[in-house]
Amino acid sequence: MSSWIAEFGNRVNILKVSKQERKNAFRFIVCLGFVSLFADMTYEGAHSIMGPFLKDLGASATQVGIIAGLGEMIAASLRYFSGRLADKTRAYWTITTLGYFLNLVVVPGLAYAGNWQVAALLIILERTGKSLRGPARDVLLSEATEVVGHGKGFGLHAAMDQIGAVLGPLLVAYSVARTHHFGPAFLWLGVPAVGAFIALIFARAARPNKGTPPPPPREEDLPRVYWIYVAAAGLLALGFVDFALLAYHFQESSLVKPEVIPLLYAGAMGMNGLTALVFGRLFDRFGIQIIVLGILVSLFALPFGFLGGPTGVYVSVACWATGMGAQDATLRSGISQVVSMNKRGSAFGKFYGVQGVLWFLGSATMGVLYDYSLMAVVIFGVVAQLAAAVLFISLRRGRSIKSRAGVRRGL
Repeated sequence: MSSWIAEFGNRVNILKVSKQERKNAFRFIVCLGFVSLFADMTYEGAHSIMGPFLKDLGASATQVGIIAGLGEMIAASLRYFSGRLADKTRAYWTITTLGYFLNLVVVPGLAYAGNWQVAALLIILERTGKSLRGPARDVLLSEATEVVGHGKGFGLHAAMDQIGAVLGPLLVAYSVARTHHFGPAFLWLGVPAVGAFIALIFARAARPNKGTPPPPPREEDLPRVYWIYVAAAGLLALGFVDFALLAYHFQESSLVKPEVIPLLYAGAMGMNGLTALVFGRLFDRFGIQIIVLGILVSLFALPFGFLGGPTGVYVSVACWATGMGAQDATLRSGISQVVSMNKRGSAFGKFYGVQGVLWFLGSATMGVLYDYSLMAVVIFGVVAQLAAAVLFISLRRGRSIKSRAGVRRGL
């Protein structure tokens, strides 16, 4: 077998479901995709200028790295608890709605941040909202992707998500070009925030009625191979540079004009969406091993971004976006294929928790290293990502996950 997940790559093709069931599942994925589209217009629009915005408020590169990483770490840590809460209460929609509310209301408030400390607090609150909704939403989404294919379903959702991630930075770029200030751009992002709530209402109405899932088992018996998988994803997060630090470097080195930075991010999000569709299809055919290809491409974001000069900016952003697209389409799909519905909230929560902590450590480390040596930043990120690739490849030698964990029975 090519990998521990590839054994089940064609499992969805064996499921005997009606055309109407597939149509209903696809409709729900699209509706939930529109929720993420508008939500990402809000969040990614803000994220596209976060580094330069914090710089204008007086933050250093180290502080930018710590703020970006700390927000992800806190958000990821809370996902561990929100995932368990989702499994225990089955209140998927309530948790998802509350998460979007907090996530989307805070972003326009950044327009009124008078210093980088206030902005940092709001950024962390926004990440908290994402942590609350993430596992519950992914459980709902994974239920529908079982019908159409996990890679295809998550890939489509990621692609729609990235459409919003393109439109948001474009909206921000227009605002920055007009005002020559970053702050007012956050107010415009309140418009897609409203759109996300409207789309959420339609998504809830479109969800196929699957009934109430069975109660979770008493013991948390996630298989050992799941933790190897999580460790590999964590190492990848450790070495994957945050766009905020890249953007900080682009402005600090005057490689591009300030108004070009959100346009770069918009282009990255567009490429992210396209590569997510491609990697989603490849995942259903080849399994989780396909993410190694994405890692090998994303490695080049570091040397081109920090050492490559003006031309390297565009190559770096393209490589960074390809790596993100590969992760968006494959990482959640892998968990969905080896963990059953009644434990996915906890599985997603633990996965995000480990990934977020290591993302924080990586972002903070890169921020500190940036103030001393650009080469050190590049070496740190490349080594961590190569270690992740090796660990993903090592899963190829593992035994069948079915024999280890009894997929669909023991989990």
